Amino acid sequence: QVELVESGGDSVQVGGSLSLSCAASGYTYIYGCMGWFRQAPGKDREWVAAFYHGTSRSYYSDSVKGRFTISQGTAKNAVWLQMNSLKPEDTAMYYCAASNRNCMSPSVVEYWGQGTQVTVSS
Repeated sequence: QVELVESGGDSVQVGGSLSLSCAASGYTYIYGCMGWFRQAPGKDREWVAAFYHGTSRSYYSDSVKGRFTISQGTAKNAVWLQMNSLKPEDTAMYYCAASNRNCMSPSVVEYWGQGTQVTVSS
C-alpha cells in the first residue's frame, strides 16, 4: 500500500512564493518518478512537473517553466515543488503523484496524494 501526503498549500498574493512537499510511504522503491499535478474546480487535472529517478531529470509544463522547481531529497521518499512569481491562474488543488511508468499523464499515474490547496489572490 502506498501513501502520499502533501503539505505547504496556503493563500498568497500575486508574485508571492510557496513551497510544497510530498512525503511518500509504502512501496516507494518501485517508483520510476514522482510529480505534481493541479486541478481547479470544474476543470481537468493538469500536469505541472515531474522528476524521474533513473535519470535525475526534471520536466515542466510550459505554464510553470521558469517559475516552479521540482526537487527530491536525499532520502528519495519525498518531492518538493518550489513555486515563485505566483499568478492567479496558479490557484488550484495541487496533487503529488508517483508512478512506476509515467508522471506526466493523469491517466497513467498509479498513486496520488490527497491534495493541498494553493490560492493566489489578485
